[in-house]
Amino acid sequence: MTKVKRKRGYKRGYSVALLVGFEDDHVVLWQVFSHVVKLHLTLELDGKRTDERVLYNFHESVVDALRPVLKEGVRSIVVTAPKKTTYAADFLDHVRKHHAYLIQSKRPNRATFAELVGSADQPHRVAKLVKTKEFRKLIAETTSGEADHIVNALEKHLYSINSNAIVLYSLKEIEDIVYNRERHNDFRTAYLMFTDKYLADSKDKNRIHRLLQISKNRKVKTRIVNAETPAGKRISQFGGVVFFTIPTK
Repeated sequence: MTKVKRKRGYKRGYSVALLVGFEDDHVVLWQVFSHVVKLHLTLELDGKRTDERVLYNFHESVVDALRPVLKEGVRSIVVTAPKKTTYAADFLDHVRKHHAYLIQSKRPNRATFAELVGSADQPHRVAKLVKTKEFRKLIAETTSGEADHIVNALEKHLYSINSNAIVLYSLKEIEDIVYNRERHNDFRTAYLMFTDKYLADSKDKNRIHRLLQISKNRKVKTRIVNAETPAGKRISQFGGVVFFTIPTK
């Protein structure tokens, strides 16, 4: 009897960034994971770019599309547009003028935006773009800056006498609090951070990926941090993993 091979699922990996590709009459949003890039959605420009109201509404629709992804914890956003266009710059200018809260440095939920020249409207173009040195450098810079910001918030609560924040370094303790539904409303914001080295060296990757998935479902903001960055080195001092909350009260 011939055995039928089971189709193996592709390895998506962990979330890295959001790629926003502007074109003449539309924009395409892609979710960038450590192993794959997935199409998120496409938004059409309903009119002409020369019409200020049309362009304003178009940019607002992009911001609205970003919000659910930002709530999931993705904070690194790379905005692209073809050469000799100002589409990316126009959008970033819109964000600075009308949504400054997204980029304010002191806000724990801020986003880090970066601009790159290139077309990102088709899968083959995106695949080529994300492999470039420029893209990898931008991702390294934005994710490193983002991780530094979160670690700074961790340090603030870690050494504050009056802080009620929860900080855990034990994987078992982290699993207990994440899996406990009754503790779900104990905190307004929670972060789960691993170094990439911790993830690579783990002998039970299924356990880690299950924790990452359930954390995402429970609205915990997860980050995988390069162990060689300043933030990664600090997390390594905790053993390579840290769970950190900002309490509701």
